[in-house]
Formats: sequence, structure tokens, C-alpha cells
Amino acid sequence: MTHDILVRADAGASLRERPRRLRRTPALRDLLAETRVRAEQLIMPHFVLPFDHGEEPIASMPGIARLGIGTLVRQVEADRALGVRAVLLFGTARADEKDAGASAARDPDGTVPRAVRALKTAFGDDVVVITDVCLCAYTDHGHCGLLRDGVVDNDLSLAPLAEMAAAHAEAGADIVAPSDMMDGRVRAIRDALDERGLSQTAILSYAVKYASAYYGPFRDAADSAPKQGDRRSYQMDARNAREALREARLDAAEGADMLMVKPALAYLDVIRAVRETGDLPLAAYNVSGEYSAVKAAARAGWLDEAAVVRENLQAMVRAGADVVITYHARAALAHDR
Repeated sequence: MTHDILVRADAGASLRERPRRLRRTPALRDLLAETRVRAEQLIMPHFVLPFDHGEEPIASMPGIARLGIGTLVRQVEADRALGVRAVLLFGTARADEKDAGASAARDPDGTVPRAVRALKTAFGDDVVVITDVCLCAYTDHGHCGLLRDGVVDNDLSLAPLAEMAAAHAEAGADIVAPSDMMDGRVRAIRDALDERGLSQTAILSYAVKYASAYYGPFRDAADSAPKQGDRRSYQMDARNAREALREARLDAAEGADMLMVKPALAYLDVIRAVRETGDLPLAAYNVSGEYSAVKAAARAGWLDEAAVVRENLQAMVRAGADVVITYHARAALAHDR
């Protein structure tokens, strides 16, 4: 008899606690969702061609193309109608523009400054324009800094990076985003901007950027792969997490207004750790390899692309990202509508 009473009591307790009650309908699930990804949180990257019009599809990134400046303006206008109001610009350069000193990167009439001016003329403050600051697409050797005796020289690279950022800011960029991973570059850029009266231009630092195998399609798109060697001496070791916190602290102390973790999916633990130890806005970069892997699997019929994209973006925000840079932004929002 005692045993029967205990069994009935346990069954009654289990009926009182049933989390499934709050998952019963789509409306209930939407009402109580803990993580929400909004259009305002998404940043769309663009590869900009060094001429006014044109479109060059990128074979390794289905659905993404390099765009001429006028074509870019039209695409950003279409994306804005979906709710995407922030862009990240990567310049591309002709082969004859590349040299050892990355001189084209600092040209005030170069590809990115021209694109910034065009976007600001078209949209003003209604679109946030962020520019990538790195020398790799403009050097003839493909590294993110200048070389001395065949080795990337950290301190030699700081001045051209700061000049590049200033050229973008003077053109009207809202945010400059150094991605080179040279030590001290945030301070150098902040000083250069302030000295030129550009104190309102914010810095989004690629503070935690790993030497990742996920960048392959991007390097194809930007023609920025190193001609010799790799970037492991300046980008972070994928095995390290505590080092990410050190990098984030240093860039915050040097004057960064926002921080980034790149890549995103394989580093959700790092996003969480950086979020919990700092208070600056945090971006996650859903990089080209992550994008292309989903596209390839979807084309093969192995997964539901829209569902996987939603799940991935939700994971990044749930881990602690305030904003997500993603090539999926346009398609994700178009599908939702």
C-alpha cells in the first residue's frame, strides 16, 4: 500500500512540472523565445570592385558577387527594404594596383572611399557604413601587414593601416574595422582619427580573429591569399581561448568602441567568454566558409537552408553577440517575408 501511494504521488508531481506546455503552439513558442534575431542586428558584407558598374559572381560563395560602386548602391537600397541597414565594405584591387607598400589602400580616391561617399550620398545616416581596414587585398604579397626581410613587420604596418582608416573616415564611414591583427593598431588608428578631427568615427576591432581554415572562399572573393607562408604568426591560434580575452582587453584599452570574434560557429565558446568579461558591443562574423558550407549542403539536398541559417544566427546571438556579420542576411530576411 505504501509503495502504491508513493508511485501515485510521483506521477502527480510529474504532471505539475511539464515544460512542454509552453512549447505546444507556434504562438506560445514565439511569445516565450529567449533569443531573437532582428534585422537591425545583421550586417551585410560586400566586395566592391574598382569601377562604377558591374557584377562578378563569386563561384565559391553562391549568391554573392563583387559589385561595382553604382551596382552596390542599388543592392544596398534593395537590402534596406528588407531591414538591413548596416554594411561592411571590402575593397578589391586590380593586379596593377598592388604593390609592396599597399599604396592603393590609402588612396582617398580609392575603391572603398568612393563607395563610402556614394552610399552616404544615397542614404545619409539611414545606412551604417563600416569599412574593413587591412592591407592584404592591396599588397603584392597578400599579407595583412608590410614585410621586412620577408617577415610581416608589426610596427612598420601601423602607419599605413592608420592612413587607410583615416581615408575611409574622411570619406564618411561611420565605423572603421581593422582586421589585420597587428598589435597596437587600434591605438594607432584612434590617434590618427582624432588628430584629423574624426573623433566621431567609431572603431570595430577584429579583436579576436583566428587563423582559420574557414576563410577560403573570402580569399577567393577578395584575391587576398598570401603568396607565401600563412598568417599564423599574427592571427590567433585556434586552440587558444584565454588568449582571446587578453586580445579583447588590449583593444578595449586602446580605444575600440566595439569588438568582434571571427569566425563564429566554431568559436561560440569564445563569443560567450568575451561577452561575459567585457561590456563593449560585440559582433560575431559568420564567415565565408560557414556560409558556403551551408549553401553547398543545401544545394545537395542534405539540409533545409533557411532552417539551418536561422539556427546558426540564433546560436551566435544566444552565445552573446549583439550584432552578426553574415552573408546570409539578405536571404534570411527575404525568406522570413
